[in-house]
Amino acid sequence: QVNWPTVQAGIKSFYLTNSPEEIAQIRRQWKSELFVHPMSDWHLHSDFTNGRPDRGRITFVWLFGIIGGFVLLLAAINFMNLSTARSEKRSREVGIRKAIGSVRSQLIGQFFTESLLVSGFAFVLSIVLVVSVLPFFNQMADKQISVLWLNPVYWLSGLAFILLTGLIAGSYPALYLSSFQPIRVLKGTLRTGRWAAVPRKTLVVVQFTVSVTLIAGTLVVYRQIEHARSRPVGYDRQGLLTVPLNDPAYKSKYPVLKRELLRTGVVSQMALSDSPLTEIRNISGGFTWQGKDPEAEAGFVTVDITPDFGRMSGWRLLAGREFSTAYSTDSSGIILNETAARRILSHGTQNGNRHSSLPESSLQGLLGQTIKYEDNSRSWHVVGIVSDLLMSSPYEPTQGTFYFMDANGQRSDYMTIKIKPTVSASSALPKIESVIKAIAPSAVFDYRFVDAEYARKFSAEQRIGQLSLGFAVLAVFLSCLGLFGLVSFTAEQRRKEIGIRKVLGADVWNLWSLLCKDFVGLVILACLLAAPFAWYVMDQWLEKYTYRTSLSGWVFAVSGLGALLITLLTVSYHALKAALADPVKSLRTE
Repeated sequence: QVNWPTVQAGIKSFYLTNSPEEIAQIRRQWKSELFVHPMSDWHLHSDFTNGRPDRGRITFVWLFGIIGGFVLLLAAINFMNLSTARSEKRSREVGIRKAIGSVRSQLIGQFFTESLLVSGFAFVLSIVLVVSVLPFFNQMADKQISVLWLNPVYWLSGLAFILLTGLIAGSYPALYLSSFQPIRVLKGTLRTGRWAAVPRKTLVVVQFTVSVTLIAGTLVVYRQIEHARSRPVGYDRQGLLTVPLNDPAYKSKYPVLKRELLRTGVVSQMALSDSPLTEIRNISGGFTWQGKDPEAEAGFVTVDITPDFGRMSGWRLLAGREFSTAYSTDSSGIILNETAARRILSHGTQNGNRHSSLPESSLQGLLGQTIKYEDNSRSWHVVGIVSDLLMSSPYEPTQGTFYFMDANGQRSDYMTIKIKPTVSASSALPKIESVIKAIAPSAVFDYRFVDAEYARKFSAEQRIGQLSLGFAVLAVFLSCLGLFGLVSFTAEQRRKEIGIRKVLGADVWNLWSLLCKDFVGLVILACLLAAPFAWYVMDQWLEKYTYRTSLSGWVFAVSGLGALLITLLTVSYHALKAALADPVKSLRTE
């Protein structure tokens, strides 16, 4: 059995030992080598940096795993808060148990057992919820995930989560409640003091810090998606259909095919190319030109196209002309995109200012310039310069691209058809398919809509946004649930105080503000803590995008105001209920 390092070492220099010397020389210059990438890593470790596997979708696994951990922590904080808030009610129970002989370890065990039972019941309920929402999640994530009912690792992991959550949630209540002195409790002299509420307030701040961070993060994700959506792509995607040339009959009968498709009245333009409009298939190096810096990297995207490609895509001609069969010299012609023109004008060392237009005089000066391979085996003359076409990720800068004329489409692998704007796709497709079947019966009519293929480029970020939104809603719900319970407890504790204040003339507004101000202050503090943390986290996330949105202060202001509004709605129910209560009932002696 051969291991990965052995295979890696065996094929590393395969390029050099099995290539012609002139090709091997270029590959030595580019330091090309083969390496093994296990199929088990293809999905989660699909990104490459400097030719080496680097992260990929595993980043999302860690990201949502960490967020899920924070949401679980919020639930544990709720249990701690509500358990300690009920401390005075359970203090007599603790005092009586200690008076009749219970030791502290027994009380700690009792409280931990209660916490573990709650955690166990929550796990059972979570299984029911997971089964209920799994179809919706699979649809959103475009996956087919099922519950691993017969997998022992799944159930052992669930048991571990029950134990971990139960111990974390029950730790503070168990240690706090078991520390009460029985004499003071039974004499009714237990006073929690002004510092007893500090841990609860701290936990509330932690809860809302996480919630506000998730809200702000979700807004930033959606802003980044919309920022990329509004980016100019350089061509008209509407009505474009990409058909892979999966049969030799496509190429051999292309002139007839084009003529008959145009006659149907549903097709306005069509062209061939060796790359689809929404993908980059070829990147070549070794190009040189007059004035090029010898140390500059000379890798460009290369696309072979038929002369009607420009009219089909609707690209914008900045200088020169498009390819034409009327010019015999166009077989050695080349069309540059704007980014390639910038690189050539800057001697290959930089792309220049991407946000400024190149002067027309500079563009005209490039026309007729010769571009060739470093080994002088081939050369081309520039016949035109066009606007950038966004073929790769909408989050990355456009790459320098060279277009070469493929007059007969012999080097092409894709046919792109433009349906007339006045014709619907549903009526055009049957006519297109019937023509193809009549001319090339053995060909398979497999097509993709260009706008749909382009939309798929946003799928990963859209899933991040949807999942972030779900986590944010869940975090806010858990935070408000805990806050609802704390306000209820606080209102009950201050029932007699509120009654006395009403008797002395306090109105509903005074009593409402009395109960709300403490919790509103905690949420404002949480917003102030969350803003720099969320800014840092989202700035790090945006770092991986070259074409990125900016972090605006209003995102964090809206997140904070949203959390504050939700807090007021949560607190107001019990605050108003207590303020409107009859003071006679609250002041009546038991």
